[in-house]
Amino acid sequence: MLRRLSAPSQTTPAANRILSLDVFRGGTIAAMILVNNPGTWDHIHAPFEHAEWHGWTFTDLVFPFFLWIIGVSITLSFAKRIARGDGRAGLLLHIVRRSLLILALGWFLNLFPYFHFATFRIPGVLPRIAVCYSIAASVFLFTKSRGRIAWIVALLSGYWLLMKLYPVPGYGAGILEQQGNFAQYVDGLALQGHMWVQSKTWDPEGIVSTLPAIATVLSGTLAGQLLQSKRTMEEKASSMFFLGNMLLFAGLMLSTWMPINKKLWTSSFSVFMAGMAMVVFASCYWVIDVRKRQKWGKPLSIYGMNAIVVFALSSLMAKVLGLMKLQAPIYQNVFAPLASPENASLLYALANVAFFYAIAYAMYRKKWFVRL
Repeated sequence: MLRRLSAPSQTTPAANRILSLDVFRGGTIAAMILVNNPGTWDHIHAPFEHAEWHGWTFTDLVFPFFLWIIGVSITLSFAKRIARGDGRAGLLLHIVRRSLLILALGWFLNLFPYFHFATFRIPGVLPRIAVCYSIAASVFLFTKSRGRIAWIVALLSGYWLLMKLYPVPGYGAGILEQQGNFAQYVDGLALQGHMWVQSKTWDPEGIVSTLPAIATVLSGTLAGQLLQSKRTMEEKASSMFFLGNMLLFAGLMLSTWMPINKKLWTSSFSVFMAGMAMVVFASCYWVIDVRKRQKWGKPLSIYGMNAIVVFALSSLMAKVLGLMKLQAPIYQNVFAPLASPENASLLYALANVAFFYAIAYAMYRKKWFVRL
């Protein structure tokens, strides 16, 4: 839904508005556009590629950061809705409506431009966001802090047990390689012909690996609760920084038994990335909301005000350029002569970031904010 609203000011914020969350969200979307749109996939700097399998890179931070932000936003958004008198039934309808809209947008992008329903990819970034949001928001609505922690533990340990103990036919139990793991086995049974085109036999946003991704969102709700507590802003920042580092340490310890792996979204990955998100956000919160160093973050906050729309438009444009066979000529004629192949590819990606910032800025100036 497109709404014309008064844009929040960076220098005179609305009461209780957490400006650092807008900046963090905008930075995450800008990073998502950057890593998703290189000039050529043949020449990319290592940090801007996903880890080949186990391990992590800068690129592997982006999606878990966005899911974690959704968790924080659930807490803050629901508090406002409850304060204005929304009941549980109304909030449930809001969850269902928003989830279906995000899912429909994701499937539209997966179907475009040919709309081959028999073979289109069912999972994907936006479909995973829709599923994770719907379940995490529902859990948040019906539980308190201890219940949410119990859900996180159950999701992470349940996924761990499935991946480690279920005997996959032809492979056995405990396989964590691309072929033969339990998540790949379930995707093959349920999503045959509807998976990521580059893999065909498994999907990085598949069914089973969505379980620990839901835990990532729920971990964000706990950070949101901390932000709503009666502690001082300095205490909130230091608590998030401490807890984030504890989660980083726990994720590294867990990786001894289950490696950090984004494509499988392993339990260690979920814990480690929740810690990383909390540390980075705590730093933003300290600088922007506590120390009031706000002007530098305004461009990123503008990016974050229409985050899903900007992401969807970037995905759509990439498909259109590919369909019209324009991306390669643009890269070769405009960017390739300027630098080495890796740097030229990066320049193309940065041009995408700048282009979509211009769109976000135009929407901001017109006070157009899309709330799905």
